[in-house]
Amino acid sequence: MSADSPARTDVAVVVVTFKRQELLAGLFDSFRAMGERPATIVVVDNEASPQTAALADTLRSDLAGTTDVVYAPQETNTGGAGGFSAGTKIAYESGAEWIWLMDDDVEVLPGALERLRFWTDRVEWDLARGASLAETNAVVQGQRLNFDGSSFYWQYHFINRLGIPNPIAPHPFSSDPAAPRTSRPMNTACFEGGLFHRSVVQRLGLPDARFFIYWDDTIYGYLAAKITQPIVVSDLILQRTRELAHHRLGTTRKLNTTSDLARYHILRNRGYMAHYLQQHGDYHPVSFGIGTAATVAKEIIRLSLATERRAGLATVLRGWRDARALWRDRSWTPMPPLS
Repeated sequence: MSADSPARTDVAVVVVTFKRQELLAGLFDSFRAMGERPATIVVVDNEASPQTAALADTLRSDLAGTTDVVYAPQETNTGGAGGFSAGTKIAYESGAEWIWLMDDDVEVLPGALERLRFWTDRVEWDLARGASLAETNAVVQGQRLNFDGSSFYWQYHFINRLGIPNPIAPHPFSSDPAAPRTSRPMNTACFEGGLFHRSVVQRLGLPDARFFIYWDDTIYGYLAAKITQPIVVSDLILQRTRELAHHRLGTTRKLNTTSDLARYHILRNRGYMAHYLQQHGDYHPVSFGIGTAATVAKEIIRLSLATERRAGLATVLRGWRDARALWRDRSWTPMPPLS
């Protein structure tokens, strides 16, 4: 597809950004160079920055005739979870059949949407012939590269009883570029490139903004796996652009640094996670407690990369305490389905 060819009208991209205009500009450049483009790009700006608005205006002008760019500034910073919830609502209401979620610190690889078509067209064909949603792969997660061009390892298997990603799940695909195109079932998702059919969003409702950051995409993928069969596919779709300090664990896995803000929500949001697991019969107090202990242990190990270790440990313990308070909240309800 040439740069001036019309986009198919079934895909809307949702980008959530906050104070990272330089990275966002790189993502926008990749939209300009990607080949087939989405019909809509929704830019959710948690900073409501004039600089970000200007970047969106320029992108709208550059893609005029192929892609509609919707700039959606937020009154307050609602975190990644709130941003993806707001952006998914806009994309859903635009009529998009597929909603493609991504952060601001990635770039779309050339030809990414054409490669995803191999998988989305199969879903559309199955639904058209009368297949149920459960018989389709209505959530698609592509492969990513690290900022340095190496393969990014993502934990695509969620251990429901423990409430943690499987740390020893094998890398799903061969690194040989000549290997045949293939997929593997998954029971989670990642909003860094996850692609969702509108029927999934309709059944599940919007992503839960209450998470603020962390576990929101994991749980959305977990819920999606209750109504369809999500897949992780061998096609390369994105490259991460933000460099993070890390410990290397073997040849493909890395343990990245994180902030105290993220550390807090990693623990706190397990309270929300427990509610969702209980709703679907997957909450078991002892095993979930083991998963929480493993999460605490991981954060303590990760603190070895931090300078303020005492403050970081206090943050972990505060998040753990607040998770228990959320779990005891009997007024909690899941996100409602969409009409």
